[in-house]
Amino acid sequence: MSKIRIVLIEDHDLTRVGIRTALQQRDEIEVLGEAGNAVEGLKLLKILQPDIAIVDIGLPDKDGIALTREIKAIATGEDATKVLILTLRDNKEAVLAAFAAGADSYCMKDIKFDNLLEAVRVTYNGNAWIDPAIARIVLQQAQENSPKPETVPSENKNIPQNQDSGESEEIIDPYTLTERELEVLQLIVEGCSNAVIAERLYITVGTVKTHVRNILNKLCADDRTQAAVRALRSGLVG
Repeated sequence: MSKIRIVLIEDHDLTRVGIRTALQQRDEIEVLGEAGNAVEGLKLLKILQPDIAIVDIGLPDKDGIALTREIKAIATGEDATKVLILTLRDNKEAVLAAFAAGADSYCMKDIKFDNLLEAVRVTYNGNAWIDPAIARIVLQQAQENSPKPETVPSENKNIPQNQDSGESEEIIDPYTLTERELEVLQLIVEGCSNAVIAERLYITVGTVKTHVRNILNKLCADDRTQAAVRALRSGLVG
């Protein structure tokens, strides 16, 4: 079984050492190198080409969002390095900027270590791990940005409003998804892997994969991240 190869980019020495030490206790994980700033981190990534870069959002020379853009510009495809952002920033601007930069997974720095390991595994397998705190921020932002219904004058009640607006949030009928699919979707939003979902719902991983595939099809989503964001924006899950 191939190991999950990681480069850790974190400027806080104690945090970096703690994460590295904890990760190295797992046989399936190999920490290839570490850096305390973005410049050195990018050099390591180009040389070592790890599976995952764990990136602190608050680096001293360049923030982790800008570094993520550079990492994503280096290579594309299945073999490209995936980015797992660690952040103490729970403000909307930082979270949404991280999404836009192309990071694959998003974790708050106070995450429990077992959850960090889960995030690493999920990210390695090509899925997104989204910290529930961050998911709530995305939902809040989406709610604040959703267009407010216009007041229709009484004499014009029969005239449809905003027919040409392409900016309104897509409304997804909750009945589109089965009760079980909604349960699976909730756990996807919480960042659970297929294995964890199977364990919590007492079903097989194969069944989970079938539910996930159906959910992506019904939500017209390309991946789990997109499905989670659409579910939050439409209010399918909380």
